[in-house]
Amino acid sequence: MASRSPKSSRSPMSSRSPSSTSKTPSMAKRLLQDDPNLARRLRVHFNWEAVFVRFTPFAVALAAGNLSLDAFRHFIAQGKYFLEAYALAYGSAANGTDDEYANGALWELRKIVLKEMIKHDLFAQEWGLDITKDATPDPATANCTEFLLATASGKVDGTKGVVRLTTPFEQTVSAIYTIGALTPCVQLYPFMAAELRMLPGLREDSHPYKKWIKMYTSDSNQELAVKTEELLEQLSVILTGYEIGVLYNLYHQAMILEIDFFNSQPFAQPTVVPVIKGLSSAEDRLLLLSDFDLTCTVHDSSAILAEMALVTAPKSDGTPSRSDCSPSKSPLARMSSGDLRNGWEKISRQYTQEYEECIKSIISAEKVEFNHSSLVQALEQVADFEKRANSRVIESGVLKGLKLEDIIKAGQTLVLQDGCISFYHKLTEINVDVNVQMLSYCWCGDLIRSALSSVGFDHSNVHANELIFNEELLCTGEMVRKVETPIEKLQIYNHILKNDANDRDKLTVYVGDCVGDLLCLLEADIGIVIGSSESLRKVGSQFGVTFVPLFAATVKKQKELDDGGSVSWKGARSGVLYTVSCWAEIHAFLLGW
Repeated sequence: MASRSPKSSRSPMSSRSPSSTSKTPSMAKRLLQDDPNLARRLRVHFNWEAVFVRFTPFAVALAAGNLSLDAFRHFIAQGKYFLEAYALAYGSAANGTDDEYANGALWELRKIVLKEMIKHDLFAQEWGLDITKDATPDPATANCTEFLLATASGKVDGTKGVVRLTTPFEQTVSAIYTIGALTPCVQLYPFMAAELRMLPGLREDSHPYKKWIKMYTSDSNQELAVKTEELLEQLSVILTGYEIGVLYNLYHQAMILEIDFFNSQPFAQPTVVPVIKGLSSAEDRLLLLSDFDLTCTVHDSSAILAEMALVTAPKSDGTPSRSDCSPSKSPLARMSSGDLRNGWEKISRQYTQEYEECIKSIISAEKVEFNHSSLVQALEQVADFEKRANSRVIESGVLKGLKLEDIIKAGQTLVLQDGCISFYHKLTEINVDVNVQMLSYCWCGDLIRSALSSVGFDHSNVHANELIFNEELLCTGEMVRKVETPIEKLQIYNHILKNDANDRDKLTVYVGDCVGDLLCLLEADIGIVIGSSESLRKVGSQFGVTFVPLFAATVKKQKELDDGGSVSWKGARSGVLYTVSCWAEIHAFLLGW
């Protein structure tokens, strides 16, 4: 079993979601289903994709304060074209609708944009830009503004191709589509400025671009973003399911064009992101290692195996379940569903209780400075606890009778963290030698291999426990115990590193979420903690480990380049771990867009 706090849904009795995939469109589909507030659903998606703007070299250097003046001036000059397009789009949408309320609100939003244009021109003049000179928008700028204006004119690129909306009612729908396309655009600058303003370095008056950040966190800029989103929510109630799909498509297209804009900004200075750009395709190698349960998955695999066992168990009266009616030459004696449920509940309850006691005993002593050897000794207590817990699972027989076929099917429909699979897909496309390994306490490595089959994951690179099956591919209830403790994970980590038959210089990255990952996280050059495990932070802090948000650490490292710092992220056993909330941050940081 994996070391998780009770808050992490570790219990084998946890429910499992019915479907799975982690690509962005599926995330959006779930958002469209789970929340009645459309604008809020889109905002969640916005926050996910805006990460890719935040981790661009341009945005990181802007936050660090060492963005070149020429690059900043160019960026400001391009802002003129966006504001002009916003004003035209709001006006066009207002002219196209006969809805009195929408018409008035759209003209009001256009007035706000016109005021922002005046402020922008004055700001540009302060930075030595001549606004009276004709300039040409960059291709990425033109792509975004032309898309907005085409949408505002009724030429909509929807889910069934490009269509032109001309009837009075269609023009009202077109106005709503225009607002949907504008929403992420008017939100992005205030969002990014607000993110930067929260960084410690932005509290210094000496930051060269602090005035720009203040300008885009001003009430007027916030007002445009907030009122546009509110109007979208108010007007979108008339849309059909199909039209909401079109709206999402337009919103998503606008966001992609904005990301492309930031990625295309002229940038000719050293940068610490994306990390992959600091590696040579001929000389370097990226060694990426990761945990699986609750790092890659939404639910713990033990809960999935428990549910499968319950579904296929004989009923309390001795009759087989519908899913287990096929004759068997050598049937395994199985518990009834009632006895099995009681068994799982007892195992889960005992695990949670003993886990809490184990963590409490580790953090009861006085805190110390970072000390790797002391941390290893403390985690030996977790090792003993995990082995006892797994012994109870095997001795209880609760996994007996599971079909390998069902486990593989469950892996194929496993709910993974948003962005996880797209990250692994991207790894297969980069021009750098990559070695990907999975280290997991999961009871069944076949479940992991099935879940990752869509990205061509090398089966030999999955390091987990393995259920034992008889000749009919039914689980005997036993397992080959390969990965049970933090110590064993570290041993496997070191074995992989030692036996990596490649002489290239290696950058090691480990992604994990729990106490069981702590030693591997610290051993890597870049240890990334995903999620919010309270026990991981408590145990780490007890032994002097420092947890730093990944974006803040990235900005700090970019700033250090001014003082001769290196773009290299080598940092094994530094005692510093980087925290993220989602795979998008890992993707943007390591690989870029």
